[in-house]
Formats: sequence, C-alpha cells, structure tokens
Amino acid sequence: QVQLVESGGGLVQAGGSLRLSCAASGRTFSSYAMGWFRQAPGKEREFVASISWIGSVPTYAVAVKGRFTISRDNAKNTLYLQMNSLKPEDTAVYYCAASALRYASTSDFISWGQGTQVTVSS
Repeated sequence: QVQLVESGGGLVQAGGSLRLSCAASGRTFSSYAMGWFRQAPGKEREFVASISWIGSVPTYAVAVKGRFTISRDNAKNTLYLQMNSLKPEDTAVYYCAASALRYASTSDFISWGQGTQVTVSS
C-alpha cells in the first residue's frame, strides 16, 4: 500500500503559478505510474496529468495542456505538478494518485492522497 501526501496548494490570482508536490511512501515509488486529478465543487473528479514510472510519456488533459507540467523525482519519492497561467476554472481540490502499473491509463489509478485546495481568483 502506498501513502500519498499532497502539498503546495493555495490562493493565486489568474495568470499566476503554483507548484504542487506529492510525497509517496510505503511502496517503491519508482515502480509505478503516477497522476494528478482534480475535483471542482459540484463536479466529477477529472484527470489532469499522468507520467510513467521512469518519467516518460507525460499525458495531459486538453484543458491544461501547454500550461501544466507533470514531473517526478524518483530519488526523492516525489511527484510534481507545475501549474502556470492559472485560470479561475482551474479552481479545485487536486489529488495525487498512484497506479499499480508502470504505464497507466486514466482508469488504472488505485491509491489517492487527501487532496490540496487550489483557488484561482479572477
């Protein structure tokens, strides 16, 4: 079982940037794909980005492509999400997720963090 703890959320003005981090423990971090999801009030949780076990094949939702960058540091057991040019519609709770596979599709994530709030003001 893996434990995931997100950090780095907060309040930012539109056009600003934030960097989310996700610290993993309890399982060999470098063995599996990781992802970020988000859930806005009154909406379903949605996929944001994912990355393979070795940091290749970064995949993004259309809504964030070109603005967000997912990365990982396997030596530090940490996943990141750099968010630039933030928009009010990016406001949501952001969740870190782990799969049991080296390469994962959006339905392959089985472990979740508690989430971190990102609020973008207009």
